[in-house]
Amino acid sequence: MTTTAYMVWLIIGCALVTWLPRVIPFIFVRSVTLPDVVLKWLSFIPVCILSALVIENLIDTESGKVVTLDWPVFITFVPTLIIALITKSLSITVVAGVIIMAAVRFFM
Repeated sequence: MTTTAYMVWLIIGCALVTWLPRVIPFIFVRSVTLPDVVLKWLSFIPVCILSALVIENLIDTESGKVVTLDWPVFITFVPTLIIALITKSLSITVVAGVIIMAAVRFFM
């Protein structure tokens, strides 16, 4: 497959379209002092995103019309959550979660 100038400009354009909406808000907010209410509201966004990702993986919707728990993921989630609460270390939690999931998949 040959690379044409059109493809290069297309890739550059796609990069700008995805990069600019992420950078422009930081440029504007850098010089503005946000109210405490807004800062408190923004502090909940990481927790909400993480919760949505976790809950999405815990629920199995592909088995039909009934929503059920994805048991291998749930069995992995519980000890990983306990490790996260005890250690409060992202690295240890991720490594432990990967090892626990590998063990669950091996034995199930």
